[in-house]
Amino acid sequence: MGKAQSKLSVEQLQELQQSTYFDRRELQQWYKDFVRDCPSGQLTRPQFQKIYKQFFPFGDPTAFAEYVFNVFDNDSSGSIDFKEFICALSITARGSVEEKLLWSFQLYDINNDGMISYDEMLAIVEAIYKMVGSMMKLPEDESTPQKRVDKIFAAMDKDRNGQLTLDEFKKGSQDDPTIVSALNIYDGLV
Repeated sequence: MGKAQSKLSVEQLQELQQSTYFDRRELQQWYKDFVRDCPSGQLTRPQFQKIYKQFFPFGDPTAFAEYVFNVFDNDSSGSIDFKEFICALSITARGSVEEKLLWSFQLYDINNDGMISYDEMLAIVEAIYKMVGSMMKLPEDESTPQKRVDKIFAAMDKDRNGQLTLDEFKKGSQDDPTIVSALNIYDGLV
């Protein structure tokens, strides 16, 4: 792998302005920072996990970072280029609730079959609980990953088939204030 180009071209900037919620100046700054941290122009899994470890020093974010990495890595190349990074960041930081819900659905749909199984959701929730460690005080009915997933499926899985469709996930998430507030956690930070 060679070095990344030092600046975005006019065409790249225009394309990213059209496909993200960032303006020209913000895109140029994000790119400058990205290339500084990733001179090859590619963000690797270990680098991505290291970033998460900085934000969650009291837990183990390794598994969760892996799941998020897979959603950022749109082309499944094993690394994240600037376009993949900035498009995902745009949605998670400034996207609409609808866009964030679709992005979250993709996170939970680990095998990309268009459905979230109980086991897929359990894997993500277990990773979240490991990541936050003892930083959060949880209600008794959410004190374990299994209890949280049971509660989510009881509320969202309307046809009781053990899987969530995108529609069930969207409807259930919008009815749950804790999920909507979690979707907006990055608002205003970027």
